[in-house]
Amino acid sequence: MNEEMMVGGHISRQFDEELDEIRSRVLKMGGLVEAQLDKTLEALREGSSEQIVDVEKLDDKVNKLEMEIDEECTQILAKRQPAAGDLRLIIATSKSVRDLERIGDEAERVANMVGHAFDNDASAKSFKGLLSLGEHVKELLHSTLNTYARMDSRSAVKNMRLDQAIDNEYSKVVVRLVNRMKKDSDNISDSLDVMWAARSLERIGDHCINICENVIYLVEGQDVRHIEIDQIKETLS
Repeated sequence: MNEEMMVGGHISRQFDEELDEIRSRVLKMGGLVEAQLDKTLEALREGSSEQIVDVEKLDDKVNKLEMEIDEECTQILAKRQPAAGDLRLIIATSKSVRDLERIGDEAERVANMVGHAFDNDASAKSFKGLLSLGEHVKELLHSTLNTYARMDSRSAVKNMRLDQAIDNEYSKVVVRLVNRMKKDSDNISDSLDVMWAARSLERIGDHCINICENVIYLVEGQDVRHIEIDQIKETLS
């Protein structure tokens, strides 16, 4: 029998290598996006806009990887005509890559808003709650990347609980900012910058959940979009 036959469940050893390369590139892209968020939070923590240039440079690398992975997925679909689990892997990967790219965009948007606020001498009070929200989003992003790396559908469901907590914290930040604007009209501009930054952080959480849903689809073959968490748990059990 040809040595290329039936390696890792596939006819071709090269096919396995192509799939491994795609997974590796996705995780590399995830690492870059995570670094973007880290540097954004560092700028917020230090009260400095110096990190923003680094965030923008990383975004260029993220965009380049997105295009490369998309091309690799297209080539595999054309050449290998994958089926079953392999087809789900390509579909889930393609969707997840789009979400990672958007996470990078949102991280850059937060960095620019924070930088704009600092450049306009925004007070520290304007950012109350934003750093805490960012740290929770960072935790969810890290857990989401681990979930993808391990292809762990149970972990994906747990991450959805984390996103609910992020949504609640985001709501508290918005209420606090609205009340602040009502009391002090001189700080409306600063508060709006922080509000839009908080919204971008909340969106990062949403994109993380999209990736988790992709993992569940890949591992379980179940499309769990627009389904409540308790129902998802029941479906997977």
